[in-house]
Amino acid sequence: MKNVIRFVLFCLLVLTGLSFLYAVESSGTVDFSIRFYDRRVYYVESDPIFVQITIANNSPAPYRFKLADDRAFSIDFDIRTMTNRPLLQADSLIRKRTVNSQVFFRELTIESGESFSFVENLCDYITFGQTGSFRVKAKIYPELFRAIGANAVESNYLSLTLRPAVINGPDGIPIEMDIATGAVLVKQKLPPDEVVAYMISARQESQWEKFFLYLDLEAMLKKDGLQGRKYNAENEEGRRRMINAYKQNLQSAVIDGDIVVIPSSFNILKTQYNSDEATVVVLQRYRFPNYTELREYTYRLEKKDNFWIIVNYSVQGMGTIGNN
Repeated sequence: MKNVIRFVLFCLLVLTGLSFLYAVESSGTVDFSIRFYDRRVYYVESDPIFVQITIANNSPAPYRFKLADDRAFSIDFDIRTMTNRPLLQADSLIRKRTVNSQVFFRELTIESGESFSFVENLCDYITFGQTGSFRVKAKIYPELFRAIGANAVESNYLSLTLRPAVINGPDGIPIEMDIATGAVLVKQKLPPDEVVAYMISARQESQWEKFFLYLDLEAMLKKDGLQGRKYNAENEEGRRRMINAYKQNLQSAVIDGDIVVIPSSFNILKTQYNSDEATVVVLQRYRFPNYTELREYTYRLEKKDNFWIIVNYSVQGMGTIGNN
């Protein structure tokens, strides 16, 4: 009888302990999520597709895992068409994982309430040879990737759309795509004042691809001395990432807010140009409930590949007028 009582007590203790552990685990989790690092229009076989991977520790205890120096041994991506057909892995990834070599890694600890993020290029993992819509899911291997029996933690899904590869228009100039209509946008050989009017009108209509068509984003980014030095020190991939981030920040009005604010109307006041450079002065009006603000913009343009492109601008306040 005593043995039976002891056994029952033992079972109760075990159940109590399991309930406690379940309560601890249920109070928080370790979340593994992904998002596009610089979401934009993606073209097949041309642009890198950067994804930010974040591991957030919402549990009460520290979370420890191994992260390989070559992330291919810690991360994987499962990308499928809308008909659930998986895309093929990149040849470079297959070679890495089939060569018998030592995998270097470091052990990381994420404390409770903290997170750890890094960025990977999907093109390093998957072969993108077709256009269309896809579902993207990532997997992380806390104990590194193994060919057989690797334990993985899965992320959320992302929706990815790939447009046809960029093609060249007249004079070898790449064709831009209008997101709203799906039509191609080709630079025209417009005079400087019409280029500026095209850009401002596109902003008034919130047509971002048209707005960026005649902007030299590299030149505008580099007008900030600090950003310019950082840009020059980057490799080609880093420079492209900076340009994409700058473009996204312009759209969000985080930087250079003067050029993206929407005017209610505008007038070209003066245009001066020679064979290579041009200056266009524009009076732009911003209507508020009780008054209209006047600003004078001076846009500087340069001729590149026989097209006038905006490379810089300055703005001066001209006061306000009352609304009738």
